[in-house]
Amino acid sequence: LQNCHLYKTWMPTLEKMCEGFEESNMVHKDFRLWLTSMPAAYFPVPVLQNGVKLTIEPPKGLRANILRSFLPMTDEEMSGSAKEKQWRRIQFGLKFFHAVIQERRKFGPLGWNIRYEFNDSDLEASTTITHNMLELDGEIPWDTLLFVIGHINYGGRVTDDKDRICLLAILEQYVTPKILDPDYAFSVSGKYRCPPNSDAATVEGFREFVQTFPLSEAPEVFGMHENANITFMTQEAEKVLGVVLSIQPRESGGGTGKSPEETVTELVQRQEERLPALLTDENAHADSFKVMEDTGLMSSLGTCLTQEYGRFNALLQRLMKTIKELQKAIKGIIVMTAELDDMFNAELNNMVPNIWTKGVGYPSLKPLASWFEDMILRVEFFRDWIEKGPPISYWISSFYFPQGFNTSVLQGESRLKSIPVDALSFEFQIETTDDPQELDEAPEQGIYVHGLFMDGAAWDYEDMVICDQEIGVMYVKFPVVHFIPWQNKKPNPEKWAAPLYKTSVRAGTLSTTGHSTNYVLSLEVDTDEAPSYWILKGAALLTMLND
Repeated sequence: LQNCHLYKTWMPTLEKMCEGFEESNMVHKDFRLWLTSMPAAYFPVPVLQNGVKLTIEPPKGLRANILRSFLPMTDEEMSGSAKEKQWRRIQFGLKFFHAVIQERRKFGPLGWNIRYEFNDSDLEASTTITHNMLELDGEIPWDTLLFVIGHINYGGRVTDDKDRICLLAILEQYVTPKILDPDYAFSVSGKYRCPPNSDAATVEGFREFVQTFPLSEAPEVFGMHENANITFMTQEAEKVLGVVLSIQPRESGGGTGKSPEETVTELVQRQEERLPALLTDENAHADSFKVMEDTGLMSSLGTCLTQEYGRFNALLQRLMKTIKELQKAIKGIIVMTAELDDMFNAELNNMVPNIWTKGVGYPSLKPLASWFEDMILRVEFFRDWIEKGPPISYWISSFYFPQGFNTSVLQGESRLKSIPVDALSFEFQIETTDDPQELDEAPEQGIYVHGLFMDGAAWDYEDMVICDQEIGVMYVKFPVVHFIPWQNKKPNPEKWAAPLYKTSVRAGTLSTTGHSTNYVLSLEVDTDEAPSYWILKGAALLTMLND
């Protein structure tokens, strides 16, 4: 039986059948049952315990991945094409591409927003289609190959729009007329390329050539910066530390140290003392909730503000309630429920409790101490907006729903100039500072936005273009941006559309717009390099950092 993981509801029946084999006298002594399955929690444990288990681990590393792709190959398959010379080089390029997109996953969100399970069937289908295309008379249909391989064979697995753009940018390096050039290299260093004797090499010759590749690949083969390795190692370390924290005992050791209960009690008492008061519109500035004279409706930004401060009040009320309950539970006055116990452990490990984020929280990857400080700053930003009027520059990171804020700005322009809101989008003007305090006044049209960070890239204030990071500097502040509503704006192909995400995870739930809920919008920025250069680096903008 193959692919048992696809039939979850039948697994209990399989378990009963296997139990019956031991009791039955009708089973032949040479009978063997072969089962294949992906790792699945619902696969019957007794079947695993009583059987002989064979596992196939995916190869780690670019070199091992390419070698594995050559294992089933024969010399006849390598040479079996009407355009043999081109077929050999394109085939090698496809195997290299397959290895690259799999190994990019280790870099987390820098590699892919979502971790896709590309497998051998994708490579087999792409190889077969390429072979069939080459058998046709005429020129090699490069555009057709790009579409079929990028949008259908591999692209069929890709659900994130930005990942699809990245996939095609990678594929264009291997499915290209340039690959037929003997001097063409897959990386800047020139270490990775097609074999120099690809026209006549046997399969064994290809394997021997791949063996000359470095054992551990540098990020440059993926088109990424050296800092990508730091990101990878940081993620691995965080995974290990997360497991260690999750299994540590709660009991305190000997000596005079505080017990966990005393530590958590002190923490929540300090949090209770610092909790901001609920937001209210009682002392509101005249412009904060301005009503338009011609329509009698509240301004669109005023509506956005009302929704945002309502969300923060719901969060503050949850914090007040659960902090009081946890203190009572520690003292034994009320029962320590599962949610309060989870909150206790989270406080002890400097993690944001699930009870604070579930339903009322905003997306954040910060540890508890940083999260609490950040929450206070967000509340105070909206309090200032309510009591002092609209700010000169908006801290976009403070919003629960920055997409709604952007729509409010466009809606205001739509009402002011009687333009359909769906005909409006933003033109972006990058300012010469990242400090909103240096701005004198709000712009006449549009808004100033600050609080963004660059991930995978940096900003050159001299040339006012995006540039490479410094080694070891993972994130830099992005300048203040002037968002200008623009009618019927057309994308500029010479600029790079930098995607803006709420958090560094980048992945989110797929919304009805076809974008991730973590995705806010794309900002067009000037670049001296081709846009694909930054796409391969996994560069993006973030509204907040993880620390």
